[in-house]
Amino acid sequence: MFDTNRIIETPEGIELTLRVAGPVVRAFAWGIDFAIRAIVYIALAILFGQLGDFGTGLLLMSIFILEWFYPVLFEVYRQGATPGKHAMKIKVLHESGIPVDWSASMIRNLLRVVDFLPLLYGFGLIVTLMNKDFKRLGDLAAGTVVVYMDDISKHSTVLSTESPRPMPLILPLEQQQAIINFAERSQYLPYERNEELANIVTSMTGKKGYSSIKVLYQLANGLIGERNLEVPNKLDN
Repeated sequence: MFDTNRIIETPEGIELTLRVAGPVVRAFAWGIDFAIRAIVYIALAILFGQLGDFGTGLLLMSIFILEWFYPVLFEVYRQGATPGKHAMKIKVLHESGIPVDWSASMIRNLLRVVDFLPLLYGFGLIVTLMNKDFKRLGDLAAGTVVVYMDDISKHSTVLSTESPRPMPLILPLEQQQAIINFAERSQYLPYERNEELANIVTSMTGKKGYSSIKVLYQLANGLIGERNLEVPNKLDN
């Protein structure tokens, strides 16, 4: 079988499994985004058409802005997914598995001009088929990868609403940071992996399974709150 799973190890030693998206599903996502932009362009053409040459200038400027910043804004502010990508359940991430940032998104989308050549992303398709992660030229330059969104279990989600809980014992800073890192990264892990990691500290939480995960989120929120309070205190001194 052709395996598109890629395993990435985070600095904390946690392994993330990413399913790389191929050219077909990405083409469908691009088609949806193109249709959305086309509808917007038609609406703007009707609106600005009543303003003569000035309206034409506004229309061309609007098309330029939308073409360049439509994917960037969605990728940065909507968890790496434009409406088309979201509909196809795919998103853009850094190779390390972290969310894409401004610089990476700008680079990968600026190079769409080259990928589009000579017609309909012909060059981009050739480059995509030549590497195992289906990266087009923009992805290679930006260090990004397009992957499938994992279905997150209702039990494995960000428990940011959990009330903070004080630590039951004093831990070294490294172990405190490990708890915070777990809370931040668990949304990208399958429930079974979260449960496995949470059960390692059962002696501290006194819980197992989902209950242990919940306690770790509460402890993480408590640690974050304490660190935020430390800053003004130090400044006052």
